[in-house]
Amino acid sequence: MKKVVLSILVLGMSLTACKKNKSQEEADSTSTVDTMLVKQEKSTNDSKTSEAMNTDSSVFFKGVGTEPFWSIEIADNMIKFTSLTEAHKQFTVPGVEPIRAADANVKLYKAEVESGSMNIQIAQGACSDNMSDNEFGYKVKVEIKKGNETDYTIYEGCGNYITDYRLNDLWVLEKLGEEEVTVDMFTKELPNMEINTKDNKFFGYAGCNNMRGSIFFEKGLLRFTQVISTKKACMGENKEDEFLKALQSSVEYRIEDNRLYLYNDNGMQLVFKKID
Repeated sequence: MKKVVLSILVLGMSLTACKKNKSQEEADSTSTVDTMLVKQEKSTNDSKTSEAMNTDSSVFFKGVGTEPFWSIEIADNMIKFTSLTEAHKQFTVPGVEPIRAADANVKLYKAEVESGSMNIQIAQGACSDNMSDNEFGYKVKVEIKKGNETDYTIYEGCGNYITDYRLNDLWVLEKLGEEEVTVDMFTKELPNMEINTKDNKFFGYAGCNNMRGSIFFEKGLLRFTQVISTKKACMGENKEDEFLKALQSSVEYRIEDNRLYLYNDNGMQLVFKKID
C-alpha cells in the first residue's frame, strides 16, 4: 500500500514538474518572440530612417557629366554627388545657401564636412553633355577633396533646375492685385491657364484673347516669358492688358491652400485658384 501511495506521489510530482517546464518553455518562447519582434521593428524603423535620409523629394537641381560619368543632386537639406571614380563614388554634404554673383546668373555652393569639402558652381548658359542630344540650360563645375587628398578633383558637366511639380495644373484667376475679379471684368470668362512643368510651357485665356508662353524656373523664382496672344478686339471695359502686364512682371511665387500666389518687387500681383 505504501508503495502505491509513493508511486502516486512521484507521478504527481513529475506531472507538476512537466507542467512547470512547459509553462516556462512557453514563457521563454513568448519572450523570445517578443524580443525578435522588437528587433524586427527596430530594424524596420532604422531602415525607414535610413531610406528617408537617402531619399529627398525636395531636389531642385540635377547635374551630370561624362569622362568619368558623374551626377549631382542639390536639395534644401543635402547635396549628393556620385561617380564612377573610386575615390568619389558617393559624397553627401548638408545643404547650404549659395553665394550669388552680382553681375551674372552664377551660384556657388561651398560645403565642408569632416571627411572632405565640395564646391559647386552653377552658371546659366547653353550646355551639352557630348554623349547625347540632350541640351541643358546650365554649366556645372564640381570640385571635391576628400580624406588626405591635397588637391581638388574637378568634374565638369551640365544641369537643369527641376520645376516645382505643384505648378503642373489648371489655374483660374481669383485676384488681380488687391481686387477680387469677376466675370464682368473680362469678355466671357475669367482668365485661366494650364502649366506644363515637363516642357516649361503654359497656355490659356487672358480675358479676351488666348495666350501661351514659356516659364523660367529656378529655386524660388518663377517667370512667365515669351508670352504671345491672339489679336481679337476686346469690346467694353476689359482688364486683359492689366492681367498680362501683372503676369509678365511676376518673379516669385508661393503655393498654399490650392492657390498660386505671384509676386514682383512691388508685392502680390496675382492669385490663382487650382481647378479640380
